[in-house]
Amino acid sequence: MKEKDDSAAPRAPRAKAARGDQAAAAPITKDLVFRVFRDNPGKIFAYRQLSRRLGVTTKEQREEVFTHLKALKNSGQLTLLQNDDYRLTDPGAAEAATAPASSRKPRNPENTPVPARRGGRPMEAEFGQDPVVHRRREAGFDFPDTDQPEVSPTGFKHTADTIVGTVSLATNTFAFVISEESESDVRVFTDRLKFAMHGDTVRLRLRGSRDGRPVGDVVEVLKRARPEVVGRLQIQGGMGFVKPDNRKLYFDVFVPYENLNGANNGEKVLVRITEFPENDANRSPTGEVVRSFGQAGGNEAEINAIMAEFGLPFEFSPEVEAESEGISEVLPADEIKRRRDFRGITTFTIDPADAKDFDDALSIQKLENGHWEIGVHIADVTYYVRPGTELEREAKHRATSVYLVDRVIPMLPERLSNGLCSLRPNEDKLTSSAVFELDENGKLYDSWFGKTIIHSDRRFAYEDAQERIETGEGDYAEEVVLMNSIAKKLCTARFKSGAISFETQEVKFKLDENGKPLGVYVKERKDAHKMIEEFMLLANRKVAEFVFKLKSRKPRMTMVYRVHEAPDPDRLQNFALFAKKFGHVLDLTNPKKLSTELNDLSSEVMGKPEQNVLQTLAVRTMSKAIYTTEPMGHFGLAFEHYSHFTSPIRRYPDMMAHRLLEHYLEGGGNVEVAPVEEECKHSSEREKVAASAERASIKYKQVEFMSEVIGETFTGVVSGLTERGMYVEIEENKCEGMIRLSDIPGDTFELDKDNYRIVGRGSKRIIQFGDELQVIVKAANLLDRTIDFELVDNRPDSVKQREQQERRENSKPRGYRPERSGGGRPGGGDKGKRRR
Repeated sequence: MKEKDDSAAPRAPRAKAARGDQAAAAPITKDLVFRVFRDNPGKIFAYRQLSRRLGVTTKEQREEVFTHLKALKNSGQLTLLQNDDYRLTDPGAAEAATAPASSRKPRNPENTPVPARRGGRPMEAEFGQDPVVHRRREAGFDFPDTDQPEVSPTGFKHTADTIVGTVSLATNTFAFVISEESESDVRVFTDRLKFAMHGDTVRLRLRGSRDGRPVGDVVEVLKRARPEVVGRLQIQGGMGFVKPDNRKLYFDVFVPYENLNGANNGEKVLVRITEFPENDANRSPTGEVVRSFGQAGGNEAEINAIMAEFGLPFEFSPEVEAESEGISEVLPADEIKRRRDFRGITTFTIDPADAKDFDDALSIQKLENGHWEIGVHIADVTYYVRPGTELEREAKHRATSVYLVDRVIPMLPERLSNGLCSLRPNEDKLTSSAVFELDENGKLYDSWFGKTIIHSDRRFAYEDAQERIETGEGDYAEEVVLMNSIAKKLCTARFKSGAISFETQEVKFKLDENGKPLGVYVKERKDAHKMIEEFMLLANRKVAEFVFKLKSRKPRMTMVYRVHEAPDPDRLQNFALFAKKFGHVLDLTNPKKLSTELNDLSSEVMGKPEQNVLQTLAVRTMSKAIYTTEPMGHFGLAFEHYSHFTSPIRRYPDMMAHRLLEHYLEGGGNVEVAPVEEECKHSSEREKVAASAERASIKYKQVEFMSEVIGETFTGVVSGLTERGMYVEIEENKCEGMIRLSDIPGDTFELDKDNYRIVGRGSKRIIQFGDELQVIVKAANLLDRTIDFELVDNRPDSVKQREQQERRENSKPRGYRPERSGGGRPGGGDKGKRRR
């Protein structure tokens, strides 16, 4: 989806705003509250949504609403579902009562609650999206149900003509439809989506625009990308409702008794939607349970549910497994003969201690001219995975391995990934190599690319290699130290050329035998990690340059590039304004010095409380790297041409690059662009899915870890702000949770979105993005993957203020305040190996 700037939220017409002001002065009656539910049978309202509909503006009115909600709940007219979400106890009866006589439906004889669409919570966003509550149609921003042309504020006339596009859900309140027929993404509110989900292809009718942003309705869903939902099953009266885990989904799924297929109440399930309501947005889609993962909250149930939610495969098909098992381990003599032989040259691998798939190795030998020949040897996966096979089709479909916290979902079967293709020590292995002639200062004199055979002498864990770098002792210490020295020279040259040094911190877990987290820590990148990375970057860059310059043909030779475009100037300016709040000034006047400015900022924040917040936001400000056949360069690495060549065991684009390189080295002609570009797009999409699944698994484990420390105090940094509350990231373990503004004692706090802070109405106390706070872990909800914090107020006057607040609260009747729980956002990804 294209990056969107939501800073321009819709504004109400003045006439409607005036009517809202008049209503604000009037008392809120119980009948008025009930009428909202009665007129919208089946719809769920949170307190904030209800307040916006009623025009609530004062504290007295808020207390009236709370009191009426409590009374309606106690009388059985409303049902409290969760947190502060309410709906009619019998929406079917209200629907029949409000419908025209000719269209009324028979009452439900058993008074069983009719499944209804779940109302969305108010949209909230962190910095980078605009932290405001989006005002939906109930706030007076409805669009007419007419097909007549509507004139937008810009004077453009929209007709009833339709366009076709793809749905990208932004929140549970609205989606964007991306279409080649529209210059801008079109916003569609969820009640006009016709139950379209992320990735669906739809026909869309434009209805106008607000603040220059086009708005429309879905007329028809042309193609359902994946009509499956993962969530928690709730059974009432023999009927089931599945509440989606994905917070962007805006409806529950109704499951009749006969479609439960043995699933029980409270289990995590995968449900396939079998029927979408045609013309009734207030009813739920109907589905059937396809798979149950067990009781919600358990490790296997939750991790399997994450896999299903993101469409990750659980196993390989028998055909794929059979093909992999049928491959011979014997290396044919004629195959060895056609390859350059590196078996007599010192070669080793360096990987994480728990790794089993060793897809890269380094060799080193001194040349007669005093230079060093360093070989980057990559597992020759394409020798074993041939076009037209089931193995090939499966690898192309998966496109990437996925690294969840407690397991790997591999792109290739274990027989290949951990066996035939893994560059294990003391075994002959087939490889595809990039070999470089370098001096000790990192100057490159020559490059060679081709098929090779190697014999690894040693398997190093990163810790082993690091020990040799630090002490200079141990087997192969001289080689490791020398290569580390050359790698540092390569790194220095890269940053002089404009590479960006911002990196997000990666979270790792220590797990017991049952997958329960015993500890959370931030992965430390030392010289051994950086050394391997530098030589992999060199190989990826030089392979891309070699193909790009090949024979100087026009059109150029088709290749898979890893592209990273320069950041959008507007987003970069927003980031600069934010960094200034911490006293860091970015000079954006000279685009050629942008990387220098960002790197200077990275150095300035090192070790400071705002380090992770600013580095994370800097990375978010950047464009996303993608795969494409267009050689547009890599901004973050400051490379004109870059590819992915070094991890074919776990990335399909690397396999594509290997095939193309081999084809051209053997004198083959140019390859058609279109099929390669399609595979690049698919791989980019699968990479996004993998990253989202990885973040979800990390967030679940963080919540599970924090559930064992309820009541304990931690130091954290404000990492996000919304109208509901502020997110705080604990410094020592990067777990993130929410402090609700309504739970902060002694004052009423409001969001000042322009300055990334909250301000107390009475005290004028300011808490801003990046502030360091003490928090108590209040709750950790495994089902929702959320963490709630309570603010520890260490100011000298805090105790006195709390006592005064308690006296004020006890001196008047207390209004009904529903129980609430906050939520944390998905954490950052830990991919085992870094993506560039």
